[in-house]
Amino acid sequence: MGQALWVIMIVAGPPLILMFVIGFVISIIQTATSINEPTISFIPKLLMLVLFLAIYGAIAGDLLIDYTRDLWMHIPDDIR
Repeated sequence: MGQALWVIMIVAGPPLILMFVIGFVISIIQTATSINEPTISFIPKLLMLVLFLAIYGAIAGDLLIDYTRDLWMHIPDDIR
């Protein structure tokens, strides 16, 4: 169970932190410029997420594949 939580933190943590930071920066810019349009933050978040996943997606995918393979390999051990 601990390993599953660690894998979740490694895979989901960086994109969530990135989206938080981008949203925070855009909200500060919107507050400073008095632009009250909620859809403005959507495009930068989407573009940064796509760019981030293009870079980080292979690492996260390999980690998930290794974890799943390890889980399947240890099923017979847990049955006994």
